[in-house]
Amino acid sequence: MLDSVHCSGIPSATRIGVEPTGQGDHHDDEQIDHQVAGETEVAPQRGQQERQYGQQHHGAGQRPKLEQYDDTYFLVLRTAVYLEHDRLTPTTDIVGTGEIMAFAGRDFIVVVRHDPSEPLTGVRSRLEADPERLAHGPIAVLHAIADSVVDHYLDVVTALETDADEIENDAFSPDITHDVGRIYQLKRELVELRRTVAPLAQPLRDLAERRVPGVDKELAAYFRDVQDHRTQAAERIAVLMELVDIALSMALAQTSIQQNHDMRRISAAAALIAVPVAIAGVYGMNFDHMPELRWTFGYPLVLGVIATACFLLHRNFKRNGWL
Repeated sequence: MLDSVHCSGIPSATRIGVEPTGQGDHHDDEQIDHQVAGETEVAPQRGQQERQYGQQHHGAGQRPKLEQYDDTYFLVLRTAVYLEHDRLTPTTDIVGTGEIMAFAGRDFIVVVRHDPSEPLTGVRSRLEADPERLAHGPIAVLHAIADSVVDHYLDVVTALETDADEIENDAFSPDITHDVGRIYQLKRELVELRRTVAPLAQPLRDLAERRVPGVDKELAAYFRDVQDHRTQAAERIAVLMELVDIALSMALAQTSIQQNHDMRRISAAAALIAVPVAIAGVYGMNFDHMPELRWTFGYPLVLGVIATACFLLHRNFKRNGWL
């Protein structure tokens, strides 16, 4: 989908939002080139510039970063969405990640979204309803996009805290069989979210500290607020990872204890079986001179010895907690 709108607060400014249509990157580049060149008469060379930038950076899978090309800025943001689920399993997808790439110049901004990522319709509506904010130029649009993305980080972390609480409660519950796979899955999702959030620190720091031309004091304050929210998200992710690590350690420890207990039971059962097997093995060797075979009470005596030995072993194992 491609839409174009003139930002009312900026003279001659154009905002273009592009969503991949599945027809190939070359097709999307042609759409961007056509829209920019057709809508902007004040900068006829912009279409060629944006086409070059699009060819270099349109592919998805880039880390969050902020780069400058002459008077144009290229910002990459990784988005995160929480995927609803009834119960966490070892194969449950919890966090979906996407990508937003924004090209911003003096009087234009081009935005490309790779799903899954949150729609920017609400961001666009809020900006168009706030001419004073738009008067700051395309950098104000970058702030609005970054603010929306980072706020979604906090929403995802809040939802993940519920999953982490469930895992933690199960880890300390004696009545629940521990599924280590569920814990590993949550750990993997948290690592993926951390990879999404952490690299954004430097771009936001550059914007908040006005290392980027075009960021005035007011916008710098806005970017500092976004930076604070990103830091909160990163810190909460770190806390969740610690909780999951503790839950994983508890689950592995309890699994090891249970395995040791099972091995003791197996060993005790093997010892109980070994007594009659050993005695029967002796009498099964068919020696010629075995006087007790001809005793009247030889058979009951052997059975009594076997029963007594098994009883004593069972009582000893029971007393020591092996059975």
